[in-house]
Amino acid sequence: MAVEKMSIAKALNESLRLALDTDPKVLIMGEDVGKLGGVFRITDGLQKDFGEDRVIDTPLAESGIVGTAIGLALRGYRPIVEIQFDGFVFPAYDQIVTQLAKMHARSLGKVKLPVVVRIPYGGGIGAVEHHSESPEALFAHVAGLKVVSPSNASDAYWMMQQAVQSDDPVIFFEPKRRYWDKGEVDTESIPGPLHKAVTARDGGDLTLVAYGPMVKVCLEAAAAAQEEGKSIEVLDLRSMAPIDFDAIQRSAEKTGRVVVVHEAPVFYGSGAEIAARITERCFYHLEAPVLRVGGYSVPYPPARLEDEYLPGLDRVLDAVDRSLAF
Repeated sequence: MAVEKMSIAKALNESLRLALDTDPKVLIMGEDVGKLGGVFRITDGLQKDFGEDRVIDTPLAESGIVGTAIGLALRGYRPIVEIQFDGFVFPAYDQIVTQLAKMHARSLGKVKLPVVVRIPYGGGIGAVEHHSESPEALFAHVAGLKVVSPSNASDAYWMMQQAVQSDDPVIFFEPKRRYWDKGEVDTESIPGPLHKAVTARDGGDLTLVAYGPMVKVCLEAAAAAQEEGKSIEVLDLRSMAPIDFDAIQRSAEKTGRVVVVHEAPVFYGSGAEIAARITERCFYHLEAPVLRVGGYSVPYPPARLEDEYLPGLDRVLDAVDRSLAF
């Protein structure tokens, strides 16, 4: 067993390196991914080792980047596209939702587009406008796209491998403020299927459902609640499309209370779909309504105010208390 402690950024770098080394049809494309190694250094050293034909610095043209990746996928390649920041993805949104997501159905299953679109997302790094968005629900709503987000180094390593190997397009959201969080990665043991939720902490009184950057916050909330005698389960969703509703249902039936936490705005967020579906499935098991914690329905604020905007420990614990009070 080869276990190594590494950051999420390092895990992604190692996973991309392995993908390039394993399959000559794998390419990496994006703004500054080559010589610079990406603004977060996720692709650091890859162009040096694999060449400019495999790790390609592109013009500042997100629509062109994704459109080119679609063409390459049609010719048998497996492109990995980096969108430099979450808020930069929207020029490519048309290519993603009208072409990338639809081609498999449009061709009656004859054409596959194995494209991975990497998007660093979320706040917490003190960035300027358009650098701290959480647009995952916009993509999860589109049939034909898989949408995932790791919360730890092991998942970052293995989920990237699984995304690259998928014959369907995958939108891979990377929680940028967690890039430097470290954890153990077993590079020889696949942890499980790409879209399977994982219990990050066992509990019996209430379930916190989260993904990506909010899993760490929920684990901290569960630890704080334990000091008051409350047993909180934390479910790491890992995938927003498809969603592992069976895992959420099992936990909801066990605890009777569910709070969904995500960084994106609550209004029309993925928590709404989870709340509705779990209410339908578990109505007679629930001791309280499914509650949601997330960002406010406003444009992402200037960096000085982002701590007020982002869901933190107090807002999660407040929702826990409200649920337990029913």
